[in-house]
Amino acid sequence: MAFTLPSLPYATNALEPYIDATTMEIHQGRHHKAYVDNLNKALEGQAALASKPIEQLLREIATVPDGIRQAVINNGGGHANHAMFWEIMAPGAGGEPSGPLADDIKATFTDFATFKAQIKDAGVKRFGSGWAWLVLADGKLKILSSANQDSPYMSGQAPIMGVDVWEHAYYLKYQNKRPDYLDAWWNVVNWKAVAERYAKAKAGKL
Repeated sequence: MAFTLPSLPYATNALEPYIDATTMEIHQGRHHKAYVDNLNKALEGQAALASKPIEQLLREIATVPDGIRQAVINNGGGHANHAMFWEIMAPGAGGEPSGPLADDIKATFTDFATFKAQIKDAGVKRFGSGWAWLVLADGKLKILSSANQDSPYMSGQAPIMGVDVWEHAYYLKYQNKRPDYLDAWWNVVNWKAVAERYAKAKAGKL
């Protein structure tokens, strides 16, 4: 079964003024679509692999044939990463998390301000294209960054939250000011969705 491009859960202009409508249109409608199309192309004739959920496919990346593995990493990762990205943003969002997620962020990173600063640092220092992540690894929250469209799933980690720092995610509005984009991004974080991902990860269902 072919992978499909998920619809945005809001209008392309819904995250204004923090993320502009044109960026959203190009990012989801062209970039994410290309990842899905190229993933399906890479998996032609591989029915068993194509039938797996994207998370499982990436967790089991070592079982993908050598000839298509990098294409699956690039495009499968791009698909999974972006599907998560749209989900964890929302209009009228932002603020701070609550409940178990907030408690565990505080326990792990001292306070929310320190957590935000470390996410920003991971994003700013990622040379070239990539992502800054909050993951659940070995039962603990951890901040890291990854190159290109590499997915935490490939390292046995559960991605709780990630921010895209490819230039296509911000360049039309912020040009080369990646730190400004990362500061603005907190205004659209959907903490309810992030908390749901965290609960699923702790239950081994993400």
